[in-house]
Amino acid sequence: MTDWIIIGIIVIVLIGLAAWFVSIYNRFISLRNSSEATLGQTRVAMKKRLDMITQLLGSVKSYAAFEKETLERVTAMRASVGSAGAGDLNKVEAESRSILGRLFAVMENYPDLKTQKTVSDLMNSIKDIEDEIARHRYTYNNISQQFNTMRESIPSNIIAGMLHLVKLDYLEFEDENLEKAPEISF
Repeated sequence: MTDWIIIGIIVIVLIGLAAWFVSIYNRFISLRNSSEATLGQTRVAMKKRLDMITQLLGSVKSYAAFEKETLERVTAMRASVGSAGAGDLNKVEAESRSILGRLFAVMENYPDLKTQKTVSDLMNSIKDIEDEIARHRYTYNNISQQFNTMRESIPSNIIAGMLHLVKLDYLEFEDENLEKAPEISF
């Protein structure tokens, strides 16, 4: 009889350990999938921003001789966003903000350009996209923080080590770009 009690206790402990393992594993998978989905949403928003920059370039082109290289860079960035990881998106963010800054500088030299309806609408849309990118970045970084904390905390770090889970990168857009958003003024 005592043997059956000991075996029953061992089985219950093993079932409890298995349930604990599955629970932590599922939480890691949930966080990883959420981070990938949010990164995908960030990519889509960045593609939208680059599309609008292309349209804005088309509108500005009629007023100023703008470098052909700028349009080629925007096109290349847009193509790379689809497969970009967090680190790559940081680079695209910095470069696209730089292009936006130059576009706005060109527009400052042509005041009547800012009153053109197409340009005005595009500028408002870009501001909305900037807000969307900021929201996605915030969400992604929160998910990454939860994942990384879980990965480094006891006892879930044991499972993370067994599964060889790597730390998630944060979307860290350059500080100067965060402090000075592209000016969208009329």
